[in-house]
Amino acid sequence: MSIQQTLAMIKPDATARNITGKIIARIEEEGFRIVAMRKLKLSKEMAEAFYAVHKERPFYGDLTAFMSSGPIVALCLEREDAIAKWREVMGATNPEKAAEGTIRKLFALDMEKNSVHGSDAPETAAVEKAFFFNGIDFL
Repeated sequence: MSIQQTLAMIKPDATARNITGKIIARIEEEGFRIVAMRKLKLSKEMAEAFYAVHKERPFYGDLTAFMSSGPIVALCLEREDAIAKWREVMGATNPEKAAEGTIRKLFALDMEKNSVHGSDAPETAAVEKAFFFNGIDFL
C-alpha cells in the first residue's frame, strides 16, 4: 500500500460541544499524520460550494445551513490507505448503524449532526483538500 491523503472535517456540532480535541486525539491514535489543519466558519455560500454535488438532494438546504452554523475544523490526513481507514474510523453516516467505537457511534447526535466528514474516493479527496488547502505546502 502507498501513503495517501484524505480530507477530514470536524463539523459544527462537535466544535460546539468542545470535543474537537477528542476527535483529533483519536485521529492520531489511529496512525494518521495531520499534514494541514485549519479552523474556520463556512459561509452559506462556501457550504453550498463544498456540497454542490448534493444540490439536487432534498437535504441540501438543511445540510448547508447546518454546516454554516458554526466553526468547522478541516484537516488533511495522511497514512497508508487513508481514505478507507478514515471512513472506517468515522463509522456509518447514521450513528445508530455505526460500529461500536467509531467516532460517529461515540459522538454523533443524529444523521445530520454526525460530528465528522471524510472524502470517499481519491478524486473527491483531491477536490476537497484543494477547497480548504489550495496552494498550501504540506509538512
